[in-house]
Amino acid sequence: MLKRLTLALTVLLAAPVASAETFVFTAIPDEDETRLQQRFQNVADYLEEQLEVDVRFVPVKSYAAAVTAFRNNQVQLAWFGVQARARVPNSRALAQGVEDAEFMTYFIAHQSTGLEAGEGLSDKMRDMTFTFGSKGSTSGRLMPEYYLREAFGQPPEEVFSRVGFSGNHSRTISLVASGAYDLGAVNYTVWENEVEAGNIDTDQVEVVWKTPNYPDYQWTIRGDVDERFGAGFADRVQKALLNMEDPELLESFPRSGFIPASNDDYAIIESVGKELDLID
Repeated sequence: MLKRLTLALTVLLAAPVASAETFVFTAIPDEDETRLQQRFQNVADYLEEQLEVDVRFVPVKSYAAAVTAFRNNQVQLAWFGVQARARVPNSRALAQGVEDAEFMTYFIAHQSTGLEAGEGLSDKMRDMTFTFGSKGSTSGRLMPEYYLREAFGQPPEEVFSRVGFSGNHSRTISLVASGAYDLGAVNYTVWENEVEAGNIDTDQVEVVWKTPNYPDYQWTIRGDVDERFGAGFADRVQKALLNMEDPELLESFPRSGFIPASNDDYAIIESVGKELDLID
């Protein structure tokens, strides 16, 4: 009996101890929640294998919800824009998509406006209706508002007859395509992806202006993850992201790959955000 107890105890002590911690990440909802879950579940599986900890993806319903979850430590890693990181002290940008170093916002218009590509931000747009994406989005609000103010010398509310916030880029496209809004600002990668998938009737809605390039999306991690998951954990997460090469995984974003990023890369965006009182 004693031998059996000793053997059982030896086996128990030799077995790997499962971590009680789960590493949770999220992404800003540039599409509806169901599609986000489908896109990022495989990414969660990949990170779990690379990091050897439990990993879970949690979809959120809004940009603000992503920021709140990150701030409250409900998620430790997030795929989102600059404003979110700026609101969480000690957070660190780890990686950005190859395309994110030179990102763009597309201004799209319903065919009834008569606007055509190449006209720029012209006075023809005055008194039309316009929708941004999420109120906190860099590509869906901050940068397009900056260029609108630069072009018209006025805030959007004084340029357009009605200004709205769709909540995400896919919805912006739908609202403009349906004629609910004349104009909208949309993340260029979402637009290109939807066109390629055949989800946009370009006879009804088209791109009429493209912003200059700016840095945007990034993977950002909380500054306290090493305390929770062990020394060097943030660096291990960065390595896993940079080594993500599977085309199917990259299509989730969609990006062609990831490159290193640091907080300093986004100083210009933070400056614009503070100028517009969109970042504290």
